[in-house]
Amino acid sequence: MHGLVLIDKNQNVLRDSIIWCDSRSVEIGDKAFKEIGEEKCLSHLLNSPGNFTASKLKWVKDNEPELYQKIDKVLLPGDFISMKLTGETTTNISSLSEGIFWDFKNKELSRDVLNYYGFNKNSFPTIREVFSTHGLLKKNIADTLSLNTNIPVTYKAGDQPNNALSLNVLQPGEVAATAGTSGVIYGVSDQLTYDKQSRVNSFAHVNHTNNQNRIGVLLCINGTGILNRWVKNICGINLSYQQMNDAAKQINVGSDGLNILPFGNGAERMLNNKIVGAHIKQIDLNIHGAAHIFRASQEGIAFAFRYGLDIMRENKMDPKIIRAGKANMFLSDVFIDAFVNATNVPVELFNCDGSVGTAIGAGIGAKIFSNEKEAFHQFKSIQTIEPTNQKQYDELYHQWKQLLEKQIQS
Repeated sequence: MHGLVLIDKNQNVLRDSIIWCDSRSVEIGDKAFKEIGEEKCLSHLLNSPGNFTASKLKWVKDNEPELYQKIDKVLLPGDFISMKLTGETTTNISSLSEGIFWDFKNKELSRDVLNYYGFNKNSFPTIREVFSTHGLLKKNIADTLSLNTNIPVTYKAGDQPNNALSLNVLQPGEVAATAGTSGVIYGVSDQLTYDKQSRVNSFAHVNHTNNQNRIGVLLCINGTGILNRWVKNICGINLSYQQMNDAAKQINVGSDGLNILPFGNGAERMLNNKIVGAHIKQIDLNIHGAAHIFRASQEGIAFAFRYGLDIMRENKMDPKIIRAGKANMFLSDVFIDAFVNATNVPVELFNCDGSVGTAIGAGIGAKIFSNEKEAFHQFKSIQTIEPTNQKQYDELYHQWKQLLEKQIQS
C-alpha cells in the first residue's frame, strides 16, 4: 500500500511509517508539480507528486534531517514485510509508480523527482517484476511459522491492484471496486492515461511491464468504511453492521432529506487535495433518527463514488459493468442499491476478497499457473445487480452534489 517505511543499513526501522491518508505533504507535492512542470509530471509520472510517498520522503528530509541521513533503503509496507520474511529488499514498478517515483516514458526511476527532491538513487531497492521471486523464506521465520525454509516469496502488490487481480480485472476496459476503509474504483487501460488535475490517479498495474502497458486508473475516496465505522461507534455501538443495514432498509430512499458528505479522513484527491471534512446536512430533529443516519451515510458514500466516476468518465474510463467482492460495504443491500443506481452501472459480485488475489498472485509468480487465464479458469460471479431506480437516485445525487460544492466553496 501507499506508505513510507525507512530502514537503516541493519534493516532497522528508523521511524513510524507515514501512511497514505496522512496529509502532511500536500503543499510539498503541489510545489513540486509547479516547479518540475505540470506537463512533464503528467506525461512522465501520470500524476502530480501530490500527497504521495515521494512527497512524504521529502517531508522527512526537510523536517528530520538527522534521521534522513541514516536511511539505507526506502520501502513500501509490502516491501518491508517481504524483507522481514526473506532478508532481501526488493520492489517493483507498480509499487514505485504508487509512490510517484516511476518515469513511464523513460521506463526508469524518475530523474526529475530524484533530482528535484534531492534523493539518492541507491536508497531504492532492487526492482523486480511483480510476479517473480523476491527472496526465500529465512530459516528463523520458517521455524516460527512452521513452514519449510527457502519457500519463495513470489508476489507483493498494493491493496487496490491486488483487489483488482482478485476480481480478474487485468485487461483494458475491465473495472473493479471496493468499499473498505477507503472506497476505490479501479479501471485498466493500455494507454499512459492521466487526469490533468490528478483527481484520479494512474499507476502501473500488477501485470504492467516495460513492453506492455497495463495502467490502473484509480479513484480513491478516503472516507468510506471509516465513516460507516464512526456512525456505528456513535449511533449503533450495540448493533452489528447487519443490524444497522436492516434498520437502514426501513428508511425511504433519500433518507427523508438527510444528507451526509463522507470526507472526514484527510485530503481527498478527487476534490483537488482539499480537506473538506465529513458533514451531516439538513438534519431535522423531529424526523431523523439513528436509522436515517445509517442510510444517509451509505447513500452519501455511493454519491461520492458517482462524483468520482464522473471524473473517470471525463478521462474516457466509462465502465459498462463493475466487479466487486461481496465484502465490506458490498455486504449491504442498501449500499449496493445506492451504488448501482447512483452510478447507473451494474455490479457483478464475486465471493472473494484481497486474500484470493494474493494467493493467485503468488501462484502466478511461482509458476504454479502457466498464465493468468489458467489462474481464473473457474472464476464465476455469484450475483449481478442492475440499476432499477436510476432516475430517483440521479435527482438525489444532484441535490447532494450541490451541498458538496457549497461546502467546498465555504
